[in-house]
Amino acid sequence: MTTSSPDPAGTDLPVAVLPKVLLHDHLDGGLRPATVLELAQEQGYDALPADDVGALESWFSEAADSGSLVRYLETFAHTVGVMQTSDALTRVARECALDLAADGVVYAEVRYAPEQHLVGGLTLDQVVEAVNAGFREGEQEAAAQGGRIRVRALLTAMRHAARSREIAELAVRHRDHEVAGFDIAGAEDGFPPTRHLAAFEYLRQENFHFTIHAGEAFGLPSIWEAIQWCGAERLGHGVRLVDDIRLDGVVVSEDLPGAIGRAATEPQAFELGPLAAYVRDRRIPLEMCPSSNVQTGAAGSVEAHPVTLLKDLQFRVTLNTDNRLMSATSMTREADLLVSRAGWTHRDLRRVTVNAMKSAFLPFDERLQIIEDVLKPAYDEGRV
Repeated sequence: MTTSSPDPAGTDLPVAVLPKVLLHDHLDGGLRPATVLELAQEQGYDALPADDVGALESWFSEAADSGSLVRYLETFAHTVGVMQTSDALTRVARECALDLAADGVVYAEVRYAPEQHLVGGLTLDQVVEAVNAGFREGEQEAAAQGGRIRVRALLTAMRHAARSREIAELAVRHRDHEVAGFDIAGAEDGFPPTRHLAAFEYLRQENFHFTIHAGEAFGLPSIWEAIQWCGAERLGHGVRLVDDIRLDGVVVSEDLPGAIGRAATEPQAFELGPLAAYVRDRRIPLEMCPSSNVQTGAAGSVEAHPVTLLKDLQFRVTLNTDNRLMSATSMTREADLLVSRAGWTHRDLRRVTVNAMKSAFLPFDERLQIIEDVLKPAYDEGRV
């Protein structure tokens, strides 16, 4: 059931119909289960753990619900395994755009790692071209159905590999074809962002945007390196930032439920460490993904997820899905969970949505147009 989010300053619209902005969503983590099965059958991929749609869908969410980021990442072997041809990539990207549009997403940045889609003989540029074609098809089809969405790509380099500079150059090469930025992803522990300094220095020289997965499975050093050494414009996840915030002399991560309860009423009681203060002062966006973080053990529950504390302490929080298939989620579901289990209001949803649009890797005038013409009328006047 979709929750309404009443608020004295807003409307009482169901979450499902409110426009949404998505900055952190993995293409290979959002396939339709039926598509995984059909592509596997077409390509002769015989490693799937189930041979019917329902069982396959259940397997993905159950296997991902392990409390381990490493185990969570293992589920991607099967989705990536069936995304090795141009036709498959275009289909997956098209369906991604359609599914997001159906969920009320009006702007999305969807990321994927081109280097993981070369087994079938594609070049890096062919991978990007195939995905771009799918996004454009999905946008056009959504518009023909009365919907509205714009999807831009973020190209990801795997942090355990050594192709980050090459992928950075690939992203810049396609910047005029809706490739909006660059990212590094994969297991954090043992693979710090500073291993990829050459890529980040190149991107800065090219005036190109990038975000960095940091502070999900590893702590403050990962966040510090991402910002101070690499120059990240946004942080993918960043939940471990709470390790640098204290309440009554105690690190808030030791009692998040209690800290969350006081942050809304006593924000002045909290002491920010130097890194947390820097992130808040500089308005560095946090791409937060509640359901995914609970699955990987980065957060204990939706109720105790740091997103609520950080929101109440005025960090620039954004709400995201991460991997819709593995987490059996959507933007509507993520918002509903925060409303029903963490006490969020319509005002909170409005704030994180506007935060996301402000933080998008999109020219300023285009961001402003979406905020003023799409988001504010829907959230403030009830027009959708």
